[in-house]
Amino acid sequence: MVREEEFIISKNMNRLAVDIGGTFTDVVVEWPGGRVITKILTTPDAPENGVFDGISVAMKEADLVASDIDILVHGTTLATNAIIERKGAVTVLITTAGFRDTIDIGHESRYDQYDIYLDKPEPLVPRRLRLTVPERVNAQGKILIPLDEDAVKGLIHQFEQLGVKSVAVGFLHSYANPAHEERVRDLLIAADPTLYVTISSEVCPEIREYERLSTACANAYIQPVMSGYLSNLRDDLARLGYICPIFMMTSGGGLMTLDAAIRLPIRLMESGPAGGAILASHIAAECQLEKVVSFDMGGTTAKICLIENYEPQTARSFEVDRAARFLKGSGLPLRIPVIEMLEIGAGGGSIARVDEMQQIAVGPDSAGADPGPACYQNGGEEATVTDADVLLGRIDIERFAGGKVDLEPERASKAINQAIAEPLNVTTSLAAFGIAEIVDERMANAARVHAIERGKVIGDHALIAFGGAAPLHATRLAEKLGIDRIVVPTDAGVGSAVGFLRAPVAYEVVHSHYMQLKDFDPTTVNTVLRGLSDDARSVVRAGAPDELLIERRTAFMRYVGQGHEIVVPLPDRDLVTADADVLQNAFDEEYKQFFARVIPHADVEILSWIVSVSTKVERPLELSGISGGKTAMPNSHRPMYDAALDDMVDVPIFLRSNLAQGALISGPSVIAENETATYVSAAFDAHINAGGYIILERRRDVEGTRT
Repeated sequence: MVREEEFIISKNMNRLAVDIGGTFTDVVVEWPGGRVITKILTTPDAPENGVFDGISVAMKEADLVASDIDILVHGTTLATNAIIERKGAVTVLITTAGFRDTIDIGHESRYDQYDIYLDKPEPLVPRRLRLTVPERVNAQGKILIPLDEDAVKGLIHQFEQLGVKSVAVGFLHSYANPAHEERVRDLLIAADPTLYVTISSEVCPEIREYERLSTACANAYIQPVMSGYLSNLRDDLARLGYICPIFMMTSGGGLMTLDAAIRLPIRLMESGPAGGAILASHIAAECQLEKVVSFDMGGTTAKICLIENYEPQTARSFEVDRAARFLKGSGLPLRIPVIEMLEIGAGGGSIARVDEMQQIAVGPDSAGADPGPACYQNGGEEATVTDADVLLGRIDIERFAGGKVDLEPERASKAINQAIAEPLNVTTSLAAFGIAEIVDERMANAARVHAIERGKVIGDHALIAFGGAAPLHATRLAEKLGIDRIVVPTDAGVGSAVGFLRAPVAYEVVHSHYMQLKDFDPTTVNTVLRGLSDDARSVVRAGAPDELLIERRTAFMRYVGQGHEIVVPLPDRDLVTADADVLQNAFDEEYKQFFARVIPHADVEILSWIVSVSTKVERPLELSGISGGKTAMPNSHRPMYDAALDDMVDVPIFLRSNLAQGALISGPSVIAENETATYVSAAFDAHINAGGYIILERRRDVEGTRT
C-alpha cells in the first residue's frame, strides 16, 4: 500500500471523489481526458452503503478497476450529523476549578431577545460530566496555581463508572501556556491508552474560553465516531482493492490526510459545501470573473458564497446545531477555518405549507432522501420544491438523477394540491409557481443581506450555479438580485464532488498572542509565526512531501476597546520594527473595506496570528471566446407553466450533451442533462462557451436596457 506520507499529488492521475449530501451521495471518477459522474440517494442510517453503491456504479461506467485509482477524496456530513443528532461518544470535560459552567453561560446573550420561549442548544457535555481540577494560568502564560496531578488521577477512577470514551481538556488561558493541558493528556493516556483525548490548546489555541471549550468538546464528542468510520472506510476500501491514499475535504477548502482527520475531525464540518466554493473559484478564474457569488442548491439547503479575485471569503467561526436552524447565535460555536457561506433552508426537498397568515411558507425542514419529495414514490406525502419544479415543467423526468430515480408527477400534483392549492383556492399550477417564487425570494433576500453585511453590492457579481437544484432556480434568483450573468458548469449536479478534485492539500494554524501595535515586537512575532509555519508544514508535508508549498500569514486586529477583530494580511517574510507602519496601513485598508472610514489616532491591537500552508494550485487557463455561434435546434418541446398566462405553454428542450461550443439558446427554454436541468427564463439568452459551460446573459433591448 502506498503511504500518504510518501504520496505526491499529480494532475495526471485517476482520481475518485465522493460527497455525501443530505439527499444524494455524489461520486466523480476523473482521469486525464475523461470523467464519469453518478448520483445515488443517500442512505442516512448507514451512509457508507450509499458511498460504495455510488463508487460501484461510477467505476463500472468508467471501465476502471479499484487498482486504477491513484487518489480518493471524500467529504462527508457524518461529523455534522453526529452533533445534530447527538450520536457522539460519552464525553467528559476537564477544566479549571470554578469554570465548569462556561459552556452553559456562553456569552450571556440571547439570539432572539423578544422570544420568551427561547431554547438554547444543549451543550455536548452535560454538567454531571464536567469535572474540575485545581490549576491556574494567567493571560500571559504565567502559572499562578500548579496543576494538581493527584486530583487528575482521582478523576480517572470515575471514567469507567461514567462510561467515558472521550475526554476534552480545556483550561483557562491554555492558549498562552499549554503545559497543564499537555500534562493531563499524558496522565490520561498513561492510565488508559484507549481513551480519546482532545486538548483545547491543540484544537483551538485562541482567546475566548467559551468558543475554545465548545470546539474542544465538539472534537472530543465526534472523534470516536469519526475515527471508527474513517478507519473502517480505509479498511473496506482496501479490501475492495483501493490501496490509494485517501484525503478528506475540510471546511476550510483544503485536503488533509486521513490520519490528520482522525485526530482533528472537527475540521471536517461542512466539507461538502467547501468543495463547491473551490469549484466556483476555479470556474471564476477560467471565465475571468473577478466578482462571483456561488450558488449551491441541493436537496436540503442552499449555500451562498462570495468570491472575489478568484478567492472565496473565509472565516474562523462557525455554528452547528442551531436551535433556530438558520438564525445566527443560536448554535454551538466552533473556531475552525471555514469558507464563509450563508446557508439557507431552501433545497429541492424543502417542505411547503400554508402558514397562519394564509401565506405560502417553504422550509427550513426538508423531506431529505428518506422519504424524499412526494414525486420520489418513496413514501413522501408532503409538497416540496422538487414537486413544484416537476409540475412547472422544469425537470426532465426521464433524466432525473441519471434515470436512477423514477418521478411521478401525479403524486407531486396531489401533494401540492392538498398542501397549497386547496387551502388558498388556486390552481395546482399556480400553487407550484408560488412555492418556487417563495423559495427564490427567500434565497435572494438572504443573499442580498449577506452581501450588504460584508460591504458588497451583489448585483456587481456573476452567479455560478451548481448542485442538483441550483440551475433550475438560477435565472429567477438572478432577476431578483439584479445579476446579469450566470455560469452553469459542466456536471453542475455534482459540483461539490468535482470541486474536491480541485482542492489543494492545506492546513491552517492559529495562536493568540496579544500585542498592541505601538509596542510591536518583531522578534516575538517572528518566533510565533515560525512555530505556526512549522506546525502547518508538517501536516501538509505528510500528504505532499515534494510539492511546492504556498504560505499565507494574517493577523486578527482591532482598535483597542473593540469587541471583534478583522483579518489583516501580513508580509510573507520575517518582520522588522518598521513593519509596525506596514501593519497599520494594512489594517486601515481592511477596516475601510468594512466601514468606509478609519478612527484617527486610535490605538490598534493584535490578538491572534494565523499561518496557512497549502500546495500550489496553478491558476486554470483562461477560456477563449467563441465567435460565430449558431442557434441550437431543440431536441423536443414540452409544456411549461407561464405565470403571466396562468397556463402551460410549449417550450423547447435541449439536451446539453448535444450542444456544441458556441451554440445559442433563447429563453424561455430548458437545457436538460442527467444530474440537473437549467431553466432559461424569458429574460435570459444562453450560449455554450469554450469550456462547455452554459453562459446565461441578461437580455437587453436596442437601447441597452434590461428586458
